[in-house]
Amino acid sequence: MSTFNSLVRKYNVAVPRYTSYPTVPLWENNIDELQWKKTVQKAFQDFGKKEGISLYIHLPYCESLCTYCGCNKRITKNHDIEEPYITAIMQEWKEYLKILPGKPKLAGIHLGGGTPTFFSPKHLYEMLNYIIQSSDLLPDADMSFEGHPNNTSFEHLVTLKLLGFKRVSYGIQDFDEQVQKSIHRIQPFEKVKTAVDNARLVGFEAINFDLIYGLPHQSVDTIKNTFEQVARLKPDRIAFYSYAHVPSVFPAQKSFEEFLPLQEEKRSLYEKGHQLLLDMGYFEVGMDHFALKEDPLFIAKEQGQLHRNFMGYTPKPSSMLLGLGNSAISDIHYAYAQNTKDIELYKEQVGLEHFPLTKGHLMSKEDIQTRNTIMTLICQGKAKMIDTYWHMDTINELMEFQKDELVEIRKGTINILEKGMPFIRNICAVFDHRMRNQKSKKFVFSKAI
Repeated sequence: MSTFNSLVRKYNVAVPRYTSYPTVPLWENNIDELQWKKTVQKAFQDFGKKEGISLYIHLPYCESLCTYCGCNKRITKNHDIEEPYITAIMQEWKEYLKILPGKPKLAGIHLGGGTPTFFSPKHLYEMLNYIIQSSDLLPDADMSFEGHPNNTSFEHLVTLKLLGFKRVSYGIQDFDEQVQKSIHRIQPFEKVKTAVDNARLVGFEAINFDLIYGLPHQSVDTIKNTFEQVARLKPDRIAFYSYAHVPSVFPAQKSFEEFLPLQEEKRSLYEKGHQLLLDMGYFEVGMDHFALKEDPLFIAKEQGQLHRNFMGYTPKPSSMLLGLGNSAISDIHYAYAQNTKDIELYKEQVGLEHFPLTKGHLMSKEDIQTRNTIMTLICQGKAKMIDTYWHMDTINELMEFQKDELVEIRKGTINILEKGMPFIRNICAVFDHRMRNQKSKKFVFSKAI
């Protein structure tokens, strides 16, 4: 029987995080603007009318660079750029309003970045009020934003709460001073406490923390100290992510490369954090995600209703997710599309009343079925083999996982065992036929562990 450390060495390979299938590097880029419009209209008829539309709005600006960050961002202290970008977002939404065969129902809005709270409350209100007033906001709409504790003001919170926002996700990463200095994200505990207290005072229903393990200078002791401070604030939901080291894509990560924990040390950081979370009363609801028993995410997990999209886990289906802003990704069940990452080009294209698409992918029947298998595994920890397309080598690889006691295959169902949960990305990759068929090509993914 393999030891855990030997399994880490065996399976710590580069694999996707599977926020989508196919993953972005494997899209065929076989969709043009006209085809995109027709597919959006089909998705609206099939899903949008009933479930509503979810929006992801990408706000890319930050005042300073966090050197660990893998997001699409632009670093500037010039706030004159706010209004032109907000205007472009509203123009892009206007293009969708032109083609949708009916007034859209909004099932949710998520503001991501970059740093959404880089933008003033006034500009955020102008953009969001335009979108909300042109739609029917569903009563149980999931409205959330990513906040930086250093610049999420009381006015930001009041403004967003008045617009219907109920959840804020604060990027904490780590409370240790040396770690914060190394990754250039310095935010003292008192700053975070003020941001949390203000959100609760204003009436936000849920507060999330993002925490990362595998950062430079982290140790079991620093993780312990960070979680002691997290326990004082008791957020409703915690995402505890593995740091993704890809300096070939994000060169700033090279600045602390020599201080990163080795793979077995990194895994011990997760094991410590995982146990502390359980001791604090959190439940593991999926890959990297933990929630209190009262949280909708935990309830959805218990009821078999958990879903996953580009923003992570969600208690509600989002068959039609439209992305607004540069680099934003749309997932409309039948197709994916991503906007251009270039901010100037994005503004120019929407100004000319075009959808600013740079790449996309039309889903085949096999893609849809494979996506269902992978997402069911990631959300429920099991999947029926009958619902899966089988390709050569898939069975052999599953048998290897079973031999290592990571999965159990019984009565036509693949069950991921508790020992296998840390290797869930590797297990999902068995079904990634597009990646398997293009092994000769190089793709940049972070390592599994």
